[in-house]
Amino acid sequence: MLETSGRLLKLLSLLQAHRDWSGAELAERLGVSRRTLRRDVERLRALGYPVNATQGTAGYRLGAGATLPPLLLDDDEAVAVVVGLRTAAGGSVAGIEGSSLRALTKLEQMLPPRLRYRVNTLHTATVRAGAAPAPQVRADTLMAIAEACRRRERLRFDYAGPRRSRGRSTRSVEPHSLVSFDRHWYLVAWDTDRADWRTFRVDRLTPRTPTGPRFTPRELPDTDVATYLAHRLSSRTWPFQATITLHEPAAAVTDRVWPGMGVIEPVDDDTCLLHLGADTPRDLAWMITSVDADFTLTHAPPELADALRAHAARCLNAVRSA
Repeated sequence: MLETSGRLLKLLSLLQAHRDWSGAELAERLGVSRRTLRRDVERLRALGYPVNATQGTAGYRLGAGATLPPLLLDDDEAVAVVVGLRTAAGGSVAGIEGSSLRALTKLEQMLPPRLRYRVNTLHTATVRAGAAPAPQVRADTLMAIAEACRRRERLRFDYAGPRRSRGRSTRSVEPHSLVSFDRHWYLVAWDTDRADWRTFRVDRLTPRTPTGPRFTPRELPDTDVATYLAHRLSSRTWPFQATITLHEPAAAVTDRVWPGMGVIEPVDDDTCLLHLGADTPRDLAWMITSVDADFTLTHAPPELADALRAHAARCLNAVRSA
């Protein structure tokens, strides 16, 4: 009986780890005959696990049932889930902290001592540092937007602009994608009133129900939604914007440009363009020089040249004093 129970657990683990298995593969993994495998599959079905037979391959697949079956996790998977739950409990999505903590408590109670030691060691040795906590968004808001994206239905919402503008408006959009970027959630969508693509901070919007009519998806103005959002955040939304030519190939400098700082645009084998923006010309100057590459100002405000001169003079004075 113990051997049979252990084999059933191993069979269930294999079915959870892989989408489709042929009968021959499963029988070989378990070291049993095809007849014994069929009996084990029937035992799992009797226990309520929806093991479906796949057509054409004489194989098996674990389907979705009415209830969530127990998950069998190996050591690394269990540690990864615990770390993910702890991160979610203090993350940027409001409303899931309680669920994350309950799931975390259940899982930690089941961990064997060796894994509990690994998890606690990682937890006690880790310090979360950085900027202020990210603005939280409601889980139901994310789900409402995600459903509108999936169904391709127009979305109406109340939107609060930046604090300095204190403006609030009602927007109607064709939602494209949700993007988690630099501690914030963004919605990328086609604004039907402005007839243009726009990005919206999800923590500033409140969806209205019901959703609107269905729409035909439009082609993004960039290669992908992440690149488009990075371009918007690093250039078009800042009061001071610049485009500079870097005298190095794009592949050589990409790692020196952090997310949200700017967007690299390849030109040829020797040069590329960097589009970026900032609150002040001085910020632009140190961002450009931090890339550590020879550059030429292509399109830039006049104040940037003054900021670069001041930056250069400061560096020269430091060298002379040394």
